[in-house]
Amino acid sequence: MRVLIAGGGGFIGSHLVDRFLDRGDTVVAIDSFVTGRRQNLDHVDVGDRFELVEHDITLELPDLGRFDAVLNFASPASPDDFATMPIQILETGSIGNRRLLDLATACGARFLLASTSEVYGDPQVHPQSENYVGSVDPVGPRSCYDEAKRFAEAMTVAYGNHRGTDVAIARIFNTYGERMAPFDGRVVSTFIVQALAGLPLSVHGDGTQTRSFCHVSDLVEGLVALFDSDRRGPVNIGEPTEVTVTAFAEMVIDVTGSTSLVTYTPLPDQRGGDPQRRCPDIGLAHSILGWEPVVSLVDGLTATVEYFQGVERLG
Repeated sequence: MRVLIAGGGGFIGSHLVDRFLDRGDTVVAIDSFVTGRRQNLDHVDVGDRFELVEHDITLELPDLGRFDAVLNFASPASPDDFATMPIQILETGSIGNRRLLDLATACGARFLLASTSEVYGDPQVHPQSENYVGSVDPVGPRSCYDEAKRFAEAMTVAYGNHRGTDVAIARIFNTYGERMAPFDGRVVSTFIVQALAGLPLSVHGDGTQTRSFCHVSDLVEGLVALFDSDRRGPVNIGEPTEVTVTAFAEMVIDVTGSTSLVTYTPLPDQRGGDPQRRCPDIGLAHSILGWEPVVSLVDGLTATVEYFQGVERLG
């Protein structure tokens, strides 16, 4: 196939570039590099089967030729981004997603949208299944991302229903692993950076809130399985095992061999903020895709720490 991956310079997008190249496809990665990083693709040989295009998908797309697959992984996605570039995030989920849908429709290509567990908001149901409609604050501090993805899902379904586009939607839960940006404000990267520097690991609140962490290699296999299926979605892709934030902080200290301590700070304004619990029901992915994560948190965290130890600026 000839595959277009928007956001191909990002954390997840760059791993998808590798996965499609490894199976023999031709890949064009498009990225504005507002949050994506060129170093994520430094190992990829630019040649007959790979091309990198620097472009913002909210702008008219250049003539890139025809594709068999269009995957949209383009969007700033860290908590810090929500505060600094909300309009850009909203435009990426609306204007940018529509441009990619138009391209996929014109090519007769399969389209995969990277959506998010954020569409469930601060959920009242645990774990969250695909038929849960969510509890989202449309004007809260995370609303730019939540609503951009909710709108992107609605647009994607509309193209499938009314224009016959072959679409799929993946709802991605917390993902970690190699090529995460060290200073993106997410709990995994923040804790690892603090531990490697011997600083206290700062837990907001009492640390009893839970998260579920899926290693990027597992996530990619789930995404490819969804893409290769005839399923439209949405389909949850994530790790169903919950861990408290305090337990995760202690695990980071153990894996890094750090002398850091865990400290607790008051919760910020939680209106529309981080949920207390978020965990996927992956029964659908298991039954229709035959997928479930296999990388343990300790093994995945060990690989991630090794990556962070090699990243410049962490000294």
